[in-house]
Amino acid sequence: MPKIAVNLCRIRIIYCCAIIITLVSGLCSRAYAEYLPEFAAAHLGDALWAAMVYFGFRLLLSRRSLAVALALSLLFSFGIELSQLYQAAWINEVRATLPGRLILGRGFLWIDLVRYTAGICAAYVLDRSCMNRAST
Repeated sequence: MPKIAVNLCRIRIIYCCAIIITLVSGLCSRAYAEYLPEFAAAHLGDALWAAMVYFGFRLLLSRRSLAVALALSLLFSFGIELSQLYQAAWINEVRATLPGRLILGRGFLWIDLVRYTAGICAAYVLDRSCMNRAST
């Protein structure tokens, strides 16, 4: 197998692990919110959801730049949040399910845009620093 294919496979495994770790951390931040500081309990879940979106784009677009994943993650996350302004019966039925609630959310909150931005930027900075460290 060529070296590029091995590296790409390894990178994708790393992003899969990042997605799983972020997903579990986000679910735990909701399930065990009473054990977290109030600020973390209020904001961490949404920030981790958005970080998971970033890692998902990095998994799918491993050959593209980090900036592309950053931009697409922000667009996707903001799009999901803005879609919550649409309140038709059929979409609210989807949002009433656990997967629908986790993916689509329930209602628009402007603060979620700040949380998403913070989570995506944190994931980007972590990703960039790991990439720089790996290249040296």
